[in-house]
Amino acid sequence: MKPILFFISIILSLPMLALSQQKDTLIVKDTTGKVVASSKVKKSGWMYKYDSTGKRIYSPKTAAIMSAILPGLGQTYNRKYWKVPIVWTAVGIPIYTYFDNRNWYHKIQYAITVLEAGQENPPPANYQDMLEQVDPKLQYFVVNNKESSLTNYRNEYRKNMDYSILFTLLFWGLNVVDATVDAHLKGFNVNDNLTMQIKPAILSPQSIGLSLVFKFADR
Repeated sequence: MKPILFFISIILSLPMLALSQQKDTLIVKDTTGKVVASSKVKKSGWMYKYDSTGKRIYSPKTAAIMSAILPGLGQTYNRKYWKVPIVWTAVGIPIYTYFDNRNWYHKIQYAITVLEAGQENPPPANYQDMLEQVDPKLQYFVVNNKESSLTNYRNEYRKNMDYSILFTLLFWGLNVVDATVDAHLKGFNVNDNLTMQIKPAILSPQSIGLSLVFKFADR
C-alpha cells in the first residue's frame, strides 16, 4: 500500500514541478570589466524550454505524454488550469461508475450462489449464515427463488462495467488530444498584427461583391 501512495504523491507533485522555473543570471560587462547590465534569464529544463527572448516553448509531445500519465497534467503544462476539474470529472465519473457496478455485480453473483445452494437437498448446514450475508435488497430474490431476475440484473451490471471502461478510455484519450492540440496552438502567432478586412470587389462591369483580405505582418 505504501509504494502505491508514494507513487500517487509523485504523480500529484508533477504539476508543481511543471510550474517551477529555473533562472540564470546574465551579466554584461564593458571593456574595463565593469558590470553594465544584469538580468535573470529563464533556463530551459526537462519540462519547459525557452527561446532566446525568454518566451516559453510548449511541446505537444510532452503535453500528450503528461496527459496520458495523469488526466489533467497536460492541461496544467499548457497553463489551462480551468480545464483540470473538467477533465477529472469526465474521467472520474465512468471510473466511479465502473467500481459501483462491479460491487453490485459481485453482490448479485454471491446471491445467485446462495440461491443455488438453497436448492440443494439438503441445503448446506451454514445456509442461514450465507443468506444473512446476502445484501438486504437481494434477499427477496433469493428466498423466492427468482434466479432468472438475479441473472438478468447481473448481466446488466456486467454490461454497464464494459460501458464504463469504454467511456473511461474515450475521455482519457480526449484529454490527451485536448492537451496536444492546446500545445500546438500555443505556438501559433495570434497577435494584433493578424487582421481580416472585408472589402468590396468588382467581379465584372455588371456585378460587384465582397472579398475577405487577411493580413499577416511581423510588425
